Amino acid sequence: MKIKITGIGSYIPEKKVSNTDFGEHVFLNEDGTAFGYPNEVVINKFKGITGIEHRRYAEDQHTSSDLAFFASQKAIENAGIDPETIDYIIFAHNFGDVKYGTTQSDMIPSLATRVKHKLQIRNPKCVAYDILFGCPGWIEGVMQANAFIKSGMAKRCLVIGAETLSRVVDAHDRDSMIYSDGAGASIIEASDDETGMLAYESATYANDEANYLFFGKSYNPDLDPDIRYIKMYGRKIYEFALSQVPAAMKSCLDQSGIAIDDVKKILIHQANEKMDEAIIQRFYKLHDRPVPKDIMPMSIHELGNSSVATVPTLFDLLIRGEIENQSIEKGDVLIFASVGAGMNINAFVYRY
Repeated sequence: MKIKITGIGSYIPEKKVSNTDFGEHVFLNEDGTAFGYPNEVVINKFKGITGIEHRRYAEDQHTSSDLAFFASQKAIENAGIDPETIDYIIFAHNFGDVKYGTTQSDMIPSLATRVKHKLQIRNPKCVAYDILFGCPGWIEGVMQANAFIKSGMAKRCLVIGAETLSRVVDAHDRDSMIYSDGAGASIIEASDDETGMLAYESATYANDEANYLFFGKSYNPDLDPDIRYIKMYGRKIYEFALSQVPAAMKSCLDQSGIAIDDVKKILIHQANEKMDEAIIQRFYKLHDRPVPKDIMPMSIHELGNSSVATVPTLFDLLIRGEIENQSIEKGDVLIFASVGAGMNINAFVYRY
């Protein structure tokens, strides 16, 4: 038995924030000192490394569970199912619902429960729960749905990834330009043909790597040090990703029995354009192959890094033909992969 994605949907907020909108920000070094060059230079360097030109922020009245609800509606409609037949709602996020203008996380009840409530699902046997797995959370949720369905515990799951990272960033940290908001959702069911998940790989590195992403105080020493924001050691994450993600992807592909030349697309977490390109380069180097043209669809240029939402959103855009010069056909083999807080990495090979 295999599992497959029978419905997909995403929600991309309408509020578009350009790099130029950061022109008046007061960016500081970690020790609170000012940069020795103007914001224009900071922004240009940022664009060259990350590839990000724009990102989306949630509307003020919406929280992560709202975005997830919108994406879930689309996935349910795309699958053509009755939501009352969903056995599990698995919601991957990192910071819960954070209302606009606040930094406090709200996770009671669970965000999955909130989505079930918004969807008006009456069936009490539809079990709703959240997972915290960093940016790879949606992929991990798909793997959990795979386990539930193969064990006979479920026939149909709704797996969601949603986040509003714009509400947990330090405005004085230039890394704040990376993050964005969004949601992606998917219906997962058993496959009765050759399509679906062929192999998977998942790992947590929690020794030296555990705190590469963390909550820390603002770089502005005048702000309340007890208020925390998302922080990261970018160079360490970059080096970790390059050393571990290609190997995990190769292990997963080897398990699937699919030849490297038969992979049509690689959908990787939209964290940083240069990092993603380097991961793909190293992955193909492990197979002694050149990187094929257009193997890696990208959405980061316009949407930024919305954490758990990037991969399902990318898949949705790809299927709908909304990524320039990118398309897939029935029978194509894809690799989904991600890396993030934990440090966690995962991947699965999938026949569309």
